[in-house]
Amino acid sequence: MSTNLFKDFESVSAKQWKQKIQMDLKGADYNDTLVWQSLEGIDVRPTYHADDFESTPPTIPGHPKSWNIAQHVFIDDETIANQLALDAIHRGAEAIVFTAEAPFSIQSVFKDFPFGATSIYFQFDFLDKEFLLKSISYLTEKKATVFYNVDVLGNLAKTGNWYHNLQQDHEILNALQQAYPQENLISVDTSVYQNAGANSVQQLAYALAHANEYLNHFCHAGGDKNTSRSMTFKTATGSNYFFEIAKIRALRLLYATLASEYNVSETCHVLATPSKRNKTIYDYNVNMLRTTTETMSAVLGGANTVCNLPYDALYHKSNEFGERISRNQLLILKHESYFDTVCNPADGSYYIETLTQQLAEKALEIFKSIEKGGGLLAQLKDGTLQKKIKESATKEQDWFDQGKLVLVGTNKYPNDIDTMKNDLELYPFIKTNPRKTEIEPIVAKRLSEKVEQERLDHE
Repeated sequence: MSTNLFKDFESVSAKQWKQKIQMDLKGADYNDTLVWQSLEGIDVRPTYHADDFESTPPTIPGHPKSWNIAQHVFIDDETIANQLALDAIHRGAEAIVFTAEAPFSIQSVFKDFPFGATSIYFQFDFLDKEFLLKSISYLTEKKATVFYNVDVLGNLAKTGNWYHNLQQDHEILNALQQAYPQENLISVDTSVYQNAGANSVQQLAYALAHANEYLNHFCHAGGDKNTSRSMTFKTATGSNYFFEIAKIRALRLLYATLASEYNVSETCHVLATPSKRNKTIYDYNVNMLRTTTETMSAVLGGANTVCNLPYDALYHKSNEFGERISRNQLLILKHESYFDTVCNPADGSYYIETLTQQLAEKALEIFKSIEKGGGLLAQLKDGTLQKKIKESATKEQDWFDQGKLVLVGTNKYPNDIDTMKNDLELYPFIKTNPRKTEIEPIVAKRLSEKVEQERLDHE
C-alpha cells in the first residue's frame, strides 16, 4: 500500500524559501552572498522552484533513449587502424570515430568490421569527391550506420581556408547530396568555437547560424526538402557541469525550431567529446576527473554518442593505455554507474530546465543578430565572430589568471616538484604556421598554456 508521506505538510512557495534564506543570512546581502554570475552573464541562484515556470517546460526533441561509447582511431596505416578498431570494439566500444588526413583503402580499414553492431563516424581533414563517393557506395552496400561529418564551413573557421575553394567545395557537397540524399553527410563542428574560448551561449548561437547556412543552401538553393535526414553536431563539453547538460538540451530545442522552418527533420544527432581548453600537462591525472564529469554532462544532456579524450592526449602520441583508460571511464558510467538506465534524467530539474531556457533564449538573440549581419559566413569573413570569441576567451583567461576559475594542480595546489619536459612526445601549445588564409582562423588555445610554458622553462 502506497502512502503519501507529505500530505500533512503545506507546500512552500519560492517567495517563502527566499524569505527563509534571507533570515538565515542575518543581514548579509542575498545577491552578493549567494548569487553568482557565469561567463555567459547568467545569474545563478541558490534555489529554483516550480513557481519559476509559467508553464511546463517543453520536452526536448530527439533526446536519445540510449547512448553509445565511441573510441577514436587515426588512420595512417590501414592495417593498424583496422586492428585498433576491432580491438576497441572487442573491449566495449560501440562506435568508432575515424580521423584521416588523406584518402585510404576503405576495404583494408573495414576488414572484418561488425557493421551491424557498430556505428561509424568520420572526421576527414580533406575533401575528395571520388574517395567519398566510393566510400559511401561501399558502406551503403554493407548497410553500415555512418556519419560522414562533412563540414566545409567548420574547416574554413578552423584553418582559415576552404578545402579547395568556395565553389569547388560546394560543388562536391551538392554532388554527394544528390547521389546519396538519405545519408548523414553534413555536420556542424561546434568544438571549434568551444576550444577557442567561446562561452556556451556563443557556441549555441554559432552552431545554429552554422546549421542555418547548410539548411538554407540545400533547402532553398538546392530545392531539397528531405524530411528524414538528420544533421550531426559535434560538441565539446567543458567543466561547468550543469551548464554543459543544459547546453546540449538547448541545442536540440534551438535546432528543432530552426529545422521546422525548413520542413526538415527536427531531430539532430549529437557526438560529444570533452574540451581541450581546460586540460593540463602538469598534474595530468586530474584530466581523468575532468573528462569524467564532462562525459557525464554529455550523457545527461542527451548526446547520442560520447567519445572520451585520453588523459595524456595533449603530450603523448596515441597509446594503448591512454585509450583504454578513456574507454573504461565510459564503460564504468554505462555499466557500473547505470547512466543508461534512465534516458532523460535531467527532465523536471528546475535548475537545469531554467538554464536550458536561459541559454536557448540568449543564443537565439545572438543568432538573430548574426542573420541580420549577413549570416555566419559573412561574419567569419569580416572577422566579427573571431572578435566576439576572443573577447569571451580573454574574459575566461582573466578569470583563470586571477584564480577565479580553478584548474587544480595548475593555478591552485600545484605540485612544484612535478616535471614534464622529458615526457613530451607532442608539442602541447599553439603551433604557428604562417600561411596565406582567406579569413582569420579560429584558433584553439588552452587556459593553462602560459603557466605551463613558464614552468617548463624553469625545470
